[in-house]
Amino acid sequence: MADRPTPPWADQIPEGSFISCAPTYQVGKLFDRFQKDWFTASDGTKMKYWFFDPTEHGFPQGKVYPVLVFFHGASNALEGDICINYTGAELYASDAYQKTMGGAYILIPVANEYRNEEGRTQGTWSTDYVEPAHELIQAVLRAHGADKGLRFLFGNSAGARFVFRIADVYPESYDVLIPVGTTDVSTDERLAEFDRCGIWLFYAIGRRDEFNKYEEKIAPQLARIASMKHCFTFVPDWVYNGDGGIASIIGGIEMGQHCLMNEVQANLTFDDGTPMDERLPRGMTGWIADVLKERGNER
Repeated sequence: MADRPTPPWADQIPEGSFISCAPTYQVGKLFDRFQKDWFTASDGTKMKYWFFDPTEHGFPQGKVYPVLVFFHGASNALEGDICINYTGAELYASDAYQKTMGGAYILIPVANEYRNEEGRTQGTWSTDYVEPAHELIQAVLRAHGADKGLRFLFGNSAGARFVFRIADVYPESYDVLIPVGTTDVSTDERLAEFDRCGIWLFYAIGRRDEFNKYEEKIAPQLARIASMKHCFTFVPDWVYNGDGGIASIIGGIEMGQHCLMNEVQANLTFDDGTPMDERLPRGMTGWIADVLKERGNER
C-alpha cells in the first residue's frame, strides 16, 4: 500500500481487517477455453465475441445446458483477451464451476469501444447496442445448438446497466438477470413485465460502492425491486478478495468497492472455502444450480 493512494474508506474498515489490492485467482489461465469470433448484425454493426462450449470440455452432447451471457464494464473491451476475465466469466469455464452447474455455455459479446482524442472511452454499452447484441446472442446460440437452455444475463457496471436495457426490450427472451454494480434499474412498469415473463433477478451491488451512494442511489432501488416475485439481493457491507482482505482497486480512482464482480467471479467464496454470504453456502454457482433445479434447464 506504500505506493498507492489511501482508499477514501480506509478509516472505516472494521478493526482487525486489512486491505487487499488484487483478486487471488489467476487471470488468463482459462482463456484458451474460449473461442473468438465475429458477428455482423442486420444494421451492419460488427461485434467480437467469445464462446465457451461445455461439450468440448467433458460434458455430453445432445443435452440442454443453460447459457451464461456476460456483458463487460466500460473500457474493458480495450484490454484484449483480459476482457474475458474482467467480465467475470473466466472462472465460470473452470471444471469446478461447470460441475456445480451441470455444464453451461458461456457467451461474451464485446462492445466496439475506443478512446477519443481526449483519451475518454467511447462506444461502450448503450441502447444503440440492444438490437445488435440481441441478434448476436440469438444467432450464436442457434449456431451452436444452445438455444433451448435457460439464459442468464450477467453484467458488470456499464454491462449491468445494459442487462436491464436489453431485458427491457426483450423480456421474453431472457430468464435470469444478474446485474452487478449499477443503480440504473428498469422502470416499475418493466419490473412488472419481468414478473409477468417469469424473470428472476439477482441484484448485486456493494453498500459502499464508490460510484453509487447507498442512501441516495442504492436504497431506493432495493425498495423498488423488493416487490418482485423472484428477487435475491446481495448488498455486502464490504467487498472482499478471496484472501479475506477488503478490496482496493485503482482504476484512475479508487473503485475496489465498486468491483463486486470480482467476488462473483470468485463464486462468492473465500479461498478457504467459506461462503461470503451465509445464504449462499455453495456460492453463485450453487445459486444458479438451485434456479435450474426449480425451473428446469429448458426455457
